Amino acid sequence: MRYIVTAIAIVALGGCGLDVASSAATSAALKKQQLEQGKKTLEAAQRQIDKGVELQQERIESAAEAASK
Repeated sequence: MRYIVTAIAIVALGGCGLDVASSAATSAALKKQQLEQGKKTLEAAQRQIDKGVELQQERIESAAEAASK
């Protein structure tokens, strides 16, 4: 009888550990997904900034050409 109670206690406690490990794995997967989405957002913002800088540079060059004529 004593062994059965001990075995049940071990299984019950082991199940709690699996639940915690599963929750941690799920949380880590969500964090990884958020990180990847953040990187994509950062890259998109950087492309927009680069495009804006290029347009500004073109405007400056056009204005300089117009002023020199």
